[in-house]
Amino acid sequence: ELHLTMSEKNELTKSLGMVQKELQEKESEMKREISEYQDRLLQTEKEYQDALMEANRKNEIQIEACQDKMNSLEHFISSQKLEIEHLNSTKEELNNSLKEANQTLGELLKHKVR
Repeated sequence: ELHLTMSEKNELTKSLGMVQKELQEKESEMKREISEYQDRLLQTEKEYQDALMEANRKNEIQIEACQDKMNSLEHFISSQKLEIEHLNSTKEELNNSLKEANQTLGELLKHKVR
Protein backbone atom coordinates (compact mmCIF):
# COMPACT_ATOMS: atom_id res chain seq x y z
CA GLU A 1 0.00 0.00 0.00
CA LEU A 2 2.88 2.34 0.77
CA HIS A 3 4.30 1.55 -2.64
CA LEU A 4 0.93 2.36 -4.23
CA THR A 5 0.68 5.64 -2.32
CA MET A 6 4.22 6.60 -3.28
CA SER A 7 3.45 5.80 -6.89
CA GLU A 8 0.29 7.97 -6.77
CA LYS A 9 2.28 10.74 -5.10
CA ASN A 10 4.89 10.59 -7.88
CA GLU A 11 2.17 10.70 -10.54
CA LEU A 12 0.45 13.63 -8.82
CA THR A 13 3.77 15.44 -8.48
CA LYS A 14 4.50 14.78 -12.15
CA SER A 15 0.97 15.92 -13.09
CA LEU A 16 1.32 19.04 -10.92
CA GLY A 17 4.62 19.85 -12.65
CA MET A 18 2.99 19.51 -16.05
CA VAL A 19 0.07 21.75 -15.00
CA GLN A 20 2.49 24.33 -13.59
CA LYS A 21 4.54 24.23 -16.80
CA GLU A 22 1.35 24.61 -18.86
CA LEU A 23 0.25 27.56 -16.71
CA GLN A 24 3.66 29.21 -17.11
CA GLU A 25 3.46 28.76 -20.89
CA LYS A 26 -0.03 30.25 -20.95
CA GLU A 27 1.12 33.14 -18.76
CA SER A 28 4.07 33.79 -21.10
CA GLU A 29 1.74 33.64 -24.12
CA MET A 30 -0.70 36.08 -22.45
CA LYS A 31 2.13 38.46 -21.55
CA ARG A 32 3.36 38.34 -25.15
CA GLU A 33 -0.16 39.05 -26.46
CA ILE A 34 -0.60 41.92 -23.98
CA SER A 35 2.71 43.37 -25.13
CA GLU A 36 1.63 43.10 -28.79
CA TYR A 37 -1.72 44.79 -28.03
CA GLN A 38 0.04 47.57 -26.14
CA ASP A 39 2.42 48.10 -29.08
CA ARG A 40 -0.52 48.23 -31.50
CA LEU A 41 -2.37 50.62 -29.21
CA LEU A 42 0.65 52.92 -29.03
CA GLN A 43 1.04 52.80 -32.82
CA THR A 44 -2.67 53.56 -33.32
CA GLU A 45 -2.51 56.46 -30.85
CA LYS A 46 0.55 57.84 -32.65
CA GLU A 47 -1.19 57.57 -36.03
CA TYR A 48 -4.29 59.25 -34.57
CA GLN A 49 -2.20 62.10 -33.12
CA ASP A 50 -0.36 62.53 -36.43
CA ALA A 51 -3.64 62.63 -38.35
CA LEU A 52 -5.09 65.10 -35.85
CA MET A 53 -2.05 67.37 -36.10
CA GLU A 54 -2.20 67.25 -39.91
CA ALA A 55 -5.92 68.08 -39.89
CA ASN A 56 -5.28 70.97 -37.49
CA ARG A 57 -2.46 72.26 -39.69
CA LYS A 58 -4.68 72.16 -42.78
CA ASN A 59 -7.48 73.89 -40.89
CA GLU A 60 -5.12 76.64 -39.75
CA ILE A 61 -4.00 77.17 -43.36
CA GLN A 62 -7.62 77.34 -44.53
CA ILE A 63 -8.55 79.75 -41.74
CA GLU A 64 -5.60 81.97 -42.61
CA ALA A 65 -6.54 81.92 -46.31
CA CYS A 66 -10.14 82.81 -45.46
CA GLN A 67 -9.00 85.65 -43.19
CA ASP A 68 -6.76 86.99 -45.96
CA LYS A 69 -9.63 86.80 -48.44
CA MET A 70 -11.98 88.50 -45.96
CA ASN A 71 -9.46 91.29 -45.35
CA SER A 72 -9.05 91.73 -49.09
CA LEU A 73 -12.82 91.91 -49.58
CA GLU A 74 -13.17 94.39 -46.72
CA HIS A 75 -10.51 96.57 -48.32
CA PHE A 76 -12.26 96.28 -51.70
CA ILE A 77 -15.63 97.21 -50.15
CA SER A 78 -14.05 100.17 -48.40
CA SER A 79 -12.49 101.43 -51.63
CA GLN A 80 -15.80 100.95 -53.45
CA LYS A 81 -17.61 102.99 -50.78
CA LEU A 82 -15.07 105.79 -51.22
CA GLU A 83 -15.53 105.62 -54.99
CA ILE A 84 -19.33 105.80 -54.59
CA GLU A 85 -18.99 108.80 -52.25
CA HIS A 86 -16.70 110.48 -54.79
CA LEU A 87 -19.11 109.75 -57.66
CA ASN A 88 -22.07 111.06 -55.63
CA SER A 89 -20.13 114.22 -54.82
CA THR A 90 -19.20 114.68 -58.48
CA LYS A 91 -22.81 114.06 -59.51
CA GLU A 92 -24.01 116.69 -57.04
CA GLU A 93 -21.43 119.18 -58.33
CA LEU A 94 -22.48 118.47 -61.94
CA ASN A 95 -26.15 118.87 -61.02
CA ASN A 96 -25.38 122.21 -59.36
CA SER A 97 -23.34 123.32 -62.39
CA LEU A 98 -26.20 122.24 -64.68
CA LYS A 99 -28.71 124.24 -62.59
CA GLU A 100 -26.48 127.28 -62.72
CA ALA A 101 -25.99 126.86 -66.48
CA ASN A 102 -29.75 126.50 -66.99
CA GLN A 103 -30.40 129.62 -64.87
CA THR A 104 -27.76 131.54 -66.79
CA LEU A 105 -29.23 130.31 -70.07
CA GLY A 106 -32.71 131.31 -68.89
CA GLU A 107 -31.51 134.77 -67.96
CA LEU A 108 -29.64 135.13 -71.28
CA LEU A 109 -32.77 134.09 -73.17
CA LYS A 110 -34.82 136.63 -71.18
CA HIS A 111 -32.31 139.40 -72.03
CA LYS A 112 -32.22 138.33 -75.63
CA VAL A 113 -36.01 138.34 -75.91
CA ARG A 114 -36.19 141.91 -74.61
